[in-house]
Amino acid sequence: MATESVTLRPVGHVVGGRREMYEDNWHDVRAVIQLDDESFTASAVLGLEHFSHLEVVFLFDRIDPATVNSRPRPPRGNPSAAPVGVFAHRGPYRPNRLGISRCRLLTVDGLTLHVADLDALSGSPVLDVKPYLAEFAPRQPVIQPPWATELMAHYY
Repeated sequence: MATESVTLRPVGHVVGGRREMYEDNWHDVRAVIQLDDESFTASAVLGLEHFSHLEVVFLFDRIDPATVNSRPRPPRGNPSAAPVGVFAHRGPYRPNRLGISRCRLLTVDGLTLHVADLDALSGSPVLDVKPYLAEFAPRQPVIQPPWATELMAHYY
């Protein structure tokens, strides 16, 4: 498989919310996604106000790429947890440092999207925004290991 480079340009940035990363209690953290007014007009978000939730792709920009590796490690560095591979958890030390978050859309004001529950830090580059559609939810029951349920108990 040939390795290709992909260049992405942020569509906006997160403003407000948390400035420092810590894992839990993201519920009701308020922030703004400020879309780039040099690239977009308000027509880019036409109709978005009719959705309750968004899926946001962002860059974990505070993670040094040199610290990313694909070796198995315990989730959140918990020494009592069994190591899992980089694709078996959702932590920020990922090969492309991409984060995906589902958040509540509170208000659309031109190119300013007011959101809650977005687990991206203030200043993080936003690479894409999509409305969340119920039809994209899994049709089958979601199965996950007990460690994941325990880990996420206080996340939102």
